[in-house]
Amino acid sequence: MRMIIVEWRGEFCFSGGMLKKVDSAGLRQVMGNFATGIAVATARNEKIGSFGLTVNSLTSLSLDPPLVLFCVEKSAFLHPHFKRAKYFAFNILSAGQEKVSRHFADRHHNPAPKNMWGTPQKECPILRGTLGWVLCKPHALHEGGDHTIFVGEVIGLHKNAGAKEPLIYFHGRYRDLAEAKVTSGSRK
Repeated sequence: MRMIIVEWRGEFCFSGGMLKKVDSAGLRQVMGNFATGIAVATARNEKIGSFGLTVNSLTSLSLDPPLVLFCVEKSAFLHPHFKRAKYFAFNILSAGQEKVSRHFADRHHNPAPKNMWGTPQKECPILRGTLGWVLCKPHALHEGGDHTIFVGEVIGLHKNAGAKEPLIYFHGRYRDLAEAKVTSGSRK
């Protein structure tokens, strides 16, 4: 097995003894090694109705107060709509919802799955068949390079019953946990 050591020095990194300029393609390639769950951030407004965006940047930020965050590229069509949203929700996708994820990642090339909307919460759209959802009101916005970091205060949440597996994204592909081994006990 060949070990690659990466050392950061300003805008360059040393990888396998070679000096490389850090660029977006390299960053994407390395970050693709980090498996993430997939969620769809949803909201609603009068102009375009219910809308959503596939995200893997969902992060629990604080338990007291309950805060979560996600990031949206500033050039994204939905960026200004999320900035004006009164509420937004995160719908945590299950393993069988790849088509839902693909639709909200690129709605022009992936048709909307039938019956995808569930019962709205505080006029915020919620997706069916998810592992659960988190409802938020806007708390703060922060600049993050070419993205905006949206921080939401959790005002409602729901864990759907059933033993579903999450939808996972790793190395540029959707994955499931079928082959994963449990390496430690559950946290209580």
